[in-house]
Amino acid sequence: MSQGQPRRPASSEQAQGQDGAIRYGDVFPAVRGGLAKKPVAPQDAATMQSAETLMFGETVKGGPAAAMQSASMQNERMGAVAHDQATDATAEQGVSVSETRVPGGRIVTEFVAGQAVGQYLAPDDDAPAVGGGGGGGAGVADGTKITIGEALEAAGYAAGSRPVELSDAAAIQAAEVRATGLDANIPGGLAAEAQSAADSNALAASDEDKTTLGNVLSDATRLLVADKEVEVDDAARVAMAETRNKEDGTARPGGVAASMATAARINSHSGTRI
Repeated sequence: MSQGQPRRPASSEQAQGQDGAIRYGDVFPAVRGGLAKKPVAPQDAATMQSAETLMFGETVKGGPAAAMQSASMQNERMGAVAHDQATDATAEQGVSVSETRVPGGRIVTEFVAGQAVGQYLAPDDDAPAVGGGGGGGAGVADGTKITIGEALEAAGYAAGSRPVELSDAAAIQAAEVRATGLDANIPGGLAAEAQSAADSNALAASDEDKTTLGNVLSDATRLLVADKEVEVDDAARVAMAETRNKEDGTARPGGVAASMATAARINSHSGTRI
């Protein structure tokens, strides 16, 4: 469900830093800040493998743990990291896997130092979808389909600790329009709350003072005056709104557009990856 797969580490200079190390930004293009510049370390990969195994019963083929393992092995061979080394960011903030229930399964999101690096649909039979940071689709049991409100709540769970940005507010507004059929913001509605949060966050002195996606989206279904099942066109409109209002033109991994895209794929009973 995240926008873009983990890149298979390459031996070319283009995929390496000046000292030859393969960094998180090389493997996961959506990773930002200091983590993007950190070499992938063996203990990071081992921790992610353990987290995936606890969640799925196995390491996801082509998923974040596999990509991190490949990168860390290359880094260790070239002497960029030690065998027992962990990145300071992961040592302080950890590696984690979270899940949120949706009709027919659960959306699983993997994090490194608080940044989403992979997201999947795990159907109710607990077989993980194909990996690589993409969400695999599956049919929804008993004809039940995910609504826009439910998709927004899933995004609030997966990316809940991150502050609301302008791009998030734009995506939420687009989702509300698609759910209600009304072009204008509804006073006191979900989009209005998201826009207010984004405006306040832009002026906040620190992240601790900012409103998070979890704050805004935790009760999305109730706050929508009308709701509908997510369709492909709904997901496309939301993705356009989110990327158009983001400086780098990409959707937030585990965010609103990503959650809508996975919901649309689940609802369409398609087994292809988003």
